[in-house]
Amino acid sequence: MMDSGFDRRDFLKVLGWGGAAVALSGCGNTSIEDGRETVVSYSEPADYVIPSIGVYYNSTCAQCDAGCSINGRVREGRVLKLEGNPASTINRGKMCGLGQAGVQHHYNPDRVREPLLRKGDAGETITWEKAYALIAEKMNGVSGEEVAFLSGGVSGHLKVLLGNYLDSFGCKNHFVYEAVAPGVMRAANKKSYGVAMPRYSINKAKVVLSFGADFLGSWVSPVHFSQQYAQFRKGVDGQRGVLIQVESKMTLTGANADRWVAVRPGTEGILALGIINALGTATGDIAAAVKEYDRVRVSKETGVTPGQIDKIAALLKLRSPSLVLAGSAAEGYAHGSQNAAAINLLNHVLGNIGKTVEACESVPFPQMAPATGNTAALKSLSDGLAAGKYKVLFSYAANPVFTAPGAMKFKESMAKAGFKVAFAHYMDETALQADLVLPLDSALEDWGTQVPEYLATCAQVNIQQPLMERLHANTRGMGDILLALLKQRRAEEYKGYEDYYAYLRGALLKNKGALGGANVDDDTFWNETLTRGLIKLEGPVGALSAKANAAGLKLPAPAEGDAQYPLHLIPGVTASLRDGRHTNQPWLQESPDPLTTIVWDSWVEIHPKKAAELHIVEGDIVEITSKTGSIKAQAYLFPGIHPEAISVPLGRGHEAMGRYAKGYGVNPFQIMDAVYDNETGELAMHETRVRISKTGQRVIVVKDEGSAGGSQAGKKIAVRVSTDDVDLSEEV
Repeated sequence: MMDSGFDRRDFLKVLGWGGAAVALSGCGNTSIEDGRETVVSYSEPADYVIPSIGVYYNSTCAQCDAGCSINGRVREGRVLKLEGNPASTINRGKMCGLGQAGVQHHYNPDRVREPLLRKGDAGETITWEKAYALIAEKMNGVSGEEVAFLSGGVSGHLKVLLGNYLDSFGCKNHFVYEAVAPGVMRAANKKSYGVAMPRYSINKAKVVLSFGADFLGSWVSPVHFSQQYAQFRKGVDGQRGVLIQVESKMTLTGANADRWVAVRPGTEGILALGIINALGTATGDIAAAVKEYDRVRVSKETGVTPGQIDKIAALLKLRSPSLVLAGSAAEGYAHGSQNAAAINLLNHVLGNIGKTVEACESVPFPQMAPATGNTAALKSLSDGLAAGKYKVLFSYAANPVFTAPGAMKFKESMAKAGFKVAFAHYMDETALQADLVLPLDSALEDWGTQVPEYLATCAQVNIQQPLMERLHANTRGMGDILLALLKQRRAEEYKGYEDYYAYLRGALLKNKGALGGANVDDDTFWNETLTRGLIKLEGPVGALSAKANAAGLKLPAPAEGDAQYPLHLIPGVTASLRDGRHTNQPWLQESPDPLTTIVWDSWVEIHPKKAAELHIVEGDIVEITSKTGSIKAQAYLFPGIHPEAISVPLGRGHEAMGRYAKGYGVNPFQIMDAVYDNETGELAMHETRVRISKTGQRVIVVKDEGSAGGSQAGKKIAVRVSTDDVDLSEEV
């Protein structure tokens, strides 16, 4: 039975099973054990392990937040290869290159291996006991209001323990931060559809009109959407799906589109209203809102010809249902929320709600539901640090010193915290500023549960289990660290759990009835759960709002050109490097960019006509200057970008983090201006204006696309023509 020291409500909170839909499966079999000897994935081989023969174990990928389930091949106690788990409804046995590189993260020689305490400008190795004692000492006498915890997105039982730890001293300052976050999209979806993350059914659409949503590259859940896209291409009702991509800088999705439409930066919402006008089916306040956006005005403001607008509208009328998506390219402006609202309005006008924009289930355990991050959280934290509000700062799964916009001056603000603790895999830029660095296990040697934000077909809890023994004796899992910190403050509640494994096993067994194991004994249920690598759940289905609302929808006309800073800076988000957290994985550095084929360096994408105007050729080292700062990189002439913009990919330019990251390329975050979305407070990542100038230096661009003229090994494999001779917008 439950310990008489605390009641059922406290018990549910400790284990993460709060919520009206949950019932404990019973009070029997409540003993908690260490249990490691029963985990076959540890490196001590069992009797049936045959040398040179691989065995396989299911777990969860931690390279991004999509929540793909993985299958790890282990041979003689070492994980060698990762593939997708076919049982997952998210990735269905598939896996991306980013996920594959998780093995390199695990074996990376630059991982932090011991707890480190700052001594002047150096770090001193200390024991875990001393580290925990130091945290307890620094927390003594500090109120919850004087403590801040910065983290990336968290979910599952890790989120439960983190919430319980913060509650133990009354701290409400949990700042969840994602450097490249769909924060504007979530807010706009909430207003348009009633939910922040509906289910997008690309496979059910006959036309997909995407405003910069790179769903084949890095948007939301790319492995899942790539599989839907394959079905979309096969067609619905005998009609092959048609993809139209509207954006200012070509993405991987744009490169696969039937029609790629280059739009003036920031005018995506105007184009959406122009398409609604051209459809001629809007009524009421929507018709009134789009009345002024006739094809002549829209063409003048967006740069998209009236003929293109008419063709898009005609195709959407002809083929139904369709699906309209709003991505970061449209949302990265001060009026980004207005852009997203206008784009979402198209789905209402086209009747896509309930057909290709669908309601989805939610996980019935609120404590475990994902805490999603945004950039507004970092601004709030930075402002508090600058004001001297926080005496203790914890940082986990985020590197804000690297990813904060230069104009925010986060590094200077962070220095004002009295005691800084970083939970880290590498000595990255943020860890270098900490007073205490605690080394983490990799995802392939750690336990956990995870709840994905985007649920493909049903609610599920992903299981993460070690695929092998930890490589370094003095690293720890984040769950074990939080459990140890909780025992400092609430020892009685957590005394039964020797480690995080015991906590997870106990939590799942306590509620196995609600998890589909009501008539299964404990050992069988636990072993079957680890074998599957996930638990599928029946959660409540949210309701979508079918009523469109155009109230207050009015988009600003494009701003006049700035003579000093005439170009828009578009930070490129690549599928491999994202915000830079993976840059120290050499497979990803070595993987050619899909569109430029450049490796191991940064580059500046500039339209050939603009380059000719500025007398820039490929390989010129150019300086990009904003109001905040400047960076230098090699020029790459790229027809897939609007002439009024240039693009530099994110992820490189580290000053720390390890031998494969430090010193390669430049960091566009450094020169971003502090401009924010007017409605959500999210960083407007595309609002920075820049100028570009030659430095007089030139290099040979290292790339895999072959020599000039499309020749590879002396053979013309892919013959190219000038962009003056082809119009991608006319291909469909």
